[in-house]
Amino acid sequence: MLPLTLASLKIVSMKKETVLSASTTTGNLTLGNFIGAVKQWTEMQEQYDCFFMVANLHALTTPNETENLKEITESFFAQYLALGLDPEKNVLFIQSQVPAHTELMWALSCLTPMGNLQRMTQFKDKSAKQKSILSGLLMYPVLMASDILLYQAKYVPVGEDQKQHIELCRDIVTFFHNRYGETFTNPEPFIAKIGAKVMSLTDPEVKMSKSDPNPASFIALIDDAKTIEKKFKRAVTDSGSIIKYDPENKGIANLMTIYSVLSGKNYAAIEQHFSGKMYGHLKVEVAELVIESLRPAQEKYHDLMKNRDYLHQLMKQGALRAQERASQTLKSVYEKMGIVC
Repeated sequence: MLPLTLASLKIVSMKKETVLSASTTTGNLTLGNFIGAVKQWTEMQEQYDCFFMVANLHALTTPNETENLKEITESFFAQYLALGLDPEKNVLFIQSQVPAHTELMWALSCLTPMGNLQRMTQFKDKSAKQKSILSGLLMYPVLMASDILLYQAKYVPVGEDQKQHIELCRDIVTFFHNRYGETFTNPEPFIAKIGAKVMSLTDPEVKMSKSDPNPASFIALIDDAKTIEKKFKRAVTDSGSIIKYDPENKGIANLMTIYSVLSGKNYAAIEQHFSGKMYGHLKVEVAELVIESLRPAQEKYHDLMKNRDYLHQLMKQGALRAQERASQTLKSVYEKMGIVC
């Protein structure tokens, strides 16, 4: 199954298919999240029936990163709004405020073979770094499947590292349908062609991650201008000087990808613009472009965080709307499984 692009999605936009996407509340949303996900979301909300979720329950799989979880959850919700997600056009909600997520997860977990979960690449990678492996880490993909299937989502914007989880979700749909009959929409991944994988500034061999212990490796969406400029100036590159897009020169390729996505210029135009200039010039201009691109969102974010009553009101409204859709799916599942509710 090939991942979809925004262009191919437009072909079926008249059907108002449902989109579900989320971000886990660990660390801070990053420039990678903005380019790889949220920027797409603001385009998709104009054409699709969108559900955007703050996935705070998923954060519990990494207990050492859940300090001040309530504050971080509210901050994520405010960042969603600040980045242009419109609560009038979408359903924006907090995962824990919709109990159907954990209820459906239990039903689906009883159909999911443990071997399928143990084969997940992320489980293998993360469990290898832990002395004591928590069961929540193993069950993470089942909760993710529950998130998707509750809303009958057709499209799920994800990064390459989450694509395997969508495949497992489709397997779970098959398990359920074979035993209880047609119930769920089979989801498909939607991965952007460019910018979907922004790399770390300190190690361009790996993806930029909001959970990276080194804050210099990522640009947080709420970093101030001086911090952003400082991080880009220290971004790792090779020892060359010619600004040319080369996938093997991962540091410069990463900076050019960020510049391309935010400016709308292709790589050839960027190479021409920086002809005769040094890496330092590219770093400075990328930093300036990022600062200006994030400025409106940052201003709105800080205003929202000063008005918590309004923020909580929007959270409550979003949860009620999400629960209305989710409860319909859960009711159907329980009826077919013979669960009294």
